[in-house]
This record gives sequence, structure tokens and C-alpha cells, in this order.
Amino acid sequence: MLKTALKPRWIAGLVFAIAISGVFVLLSQWQFGRSTQAEAPVSTTTEETRPLTSVLQPGGFFPGSVADQMVSATGSYDPQKQVLVPGRLNDGAKGYWIVSAFAVKDAPALLGRGATPQTWIPVARGWVADPADAVAPPPGTIELTGRLLPSESPLPQTDPGPGRASAVSVAELINDWNISSYPGFVAASTELAGGTDVGASATGDVKPLRIGPQPPVQQVNWLNLFYSVEWVVFAGFALFIWWRLVKDDYRRDLEDELDEELAGDEPPAQHPPAQHPTAQHTAEQATDPHPTAPHPTDPRVQS
Repeated sequence: MLKTALKPRWIAGLVFAIAISGVFVLLSQWQFGRSTQAEAPVSTTTEETRPLTSVLQPGGFFPGSVADQMVSATGSYDPQKQVLVPGRLNDGAKGYWIVSAFAVKDAPALLGRGATPQTWIPVARGWVADPADAVAPPPGTIELTGRLLPSESPLPQTDPGPGRASAVSVAELINDWNISSYPGFVAASTELAGGTDVGASATGDVKPLRIGPQPPVQQVNWLNLFYSVEWVVFAGFALFIWWRLVKDDYRRDLEDELDEELAGDEPPAQHPPAQHPTAQHTAEQATDPHPTAPHPTDPRVQS
């Protein structure tokens, strides 16, 4: 079959099949890339710092349009309202986030049973490797700048222990602190008191949180993913067609060779020699077991 495949026409056919398969593979890669496109491009407007009171309202839902927004707020910390959240990474090391309650100045007050006169927001102030390195929040009036993030979900059936929280969950923290809160939290970038930096960067054992804009949500387009697989199948089918055509040509060559061999081995037809009519008649009489006797000549009557 290799001899058949090396015919010039089948070599050209193989080159053509490979070219078609390559085009199909490129189309498959293109469809696969479209199947995992981002839901929305990263917005540059989130890097413009805006007042927290104009971006988010307390007591409601957290809209996705304000996630990752850089915000600013003025207020003060309560040193009695601080927890550590374990399992947080910093440069590959696992440690704790320091999360403190921040009373937002000029924030709208919530109404209803259980509401407090002051509205707060949890602030992730920094990271420590050892819980003993966690320090109390700075006193006095603080000018806070940070990235606004949605509340995390608390870990079910988990008892973090005193002074701990399973996650930066507003629902979990407001029950521990008994406060009215915004539906999100702030990852602090800077904390100024009278123009002086009093944040994590000013403390040796506490490392600042350098949280950039989160990547957009990836959506899988199953239709494009199906098309990418389909193009790969087409690429394999193009090579299969070439192989099948070569195989059919190979079988035809075998049949032709077999017909030629059978035609060469067949003996020529033999015809009996022609006989003279008289000799044939004599031979027939010799072989006849009951020859017909000649009739006797009738005697003539003489008068």
C-alpha cells in the first residue's frame, strides 16, 4: 500500500488534505478562544477614587457595578470591634487579615429594629503571619482610601473561635459587633491621621493589602466549544478520506494483477482434428455393433 501512496497524485492529495486539516485546526482554536471570553472588559473607571457615601448605600444589596471601585471615607475605628480572618495568602505565605469596624462619617443611618445610630463598614487593614503581631486600629479621625469589595460568604459549620471570623462576611460580623453596616467591605490602601500615614505600611509586622482590580468573570460559551470540537473532527475526516481513496486504489491494483495472473495460467483451447467424410463413415461402421446387412439381390426369373 505504501507503493500506491507514493504515487504522485496521492502525494499531492496528501498535501492538500494536510492543508485542509490545518485550516480546520485553526478554526477550532479560534472557536475555542471565543468560548472562554470575558463577560466584560476590565473597567478603568474603578481606579478613580470616589466617596463611599455616593457609591454604596447601607441596608441594601451590593450591586456588581461598584465592585472593585476605589473609595474614600472619613471616620474612626472601634478597637473593640476587630477580628482576624485566617487562611489568607501574602506572597505565597498563609496568614491572617486584620478586619476592623470603621464608623463612616455622614453615612445614612438605618431605621428599624436592631439598627444602630451609626453606620459602619468592615475594613481589611492588613496582613500578619502571626496572630500575636496584630495591632489595634489607629485612634482618632482617619481618612481612609481603599478598594470596595462585596461581602464574602461565611464558612458553614465552622467555629472560628473568639476574636476570629471565618470570612469577611458582613452577615457574620454584624452579629458579632451588633452594628448597622454597609453590604460590603473595604480593603485599605491608605489610612491617614492628620496627614500622617498610620496604616499597615507604617507598621513593621503588619503588611499592607495590595489588592488590584479583580479579573472579569469568565463565561463558557458551550456552542463555540462544540464548534471547536467539530472542526477537529473535520480535520481528521479530511485525512481519513485521503487514506480511504489510497486504499481503494491499492485494491484496484491488486485486482488488476490477479486478473493478469489468471489470464496467463489458462491453457489454450484444443479442437479435434478434422476427418475426411469417407474415413468418418468407415469409422462409424467399425464402431457400430449391429451393422446393417446388405439385402440380397432378388433372382431374376427366366422364361
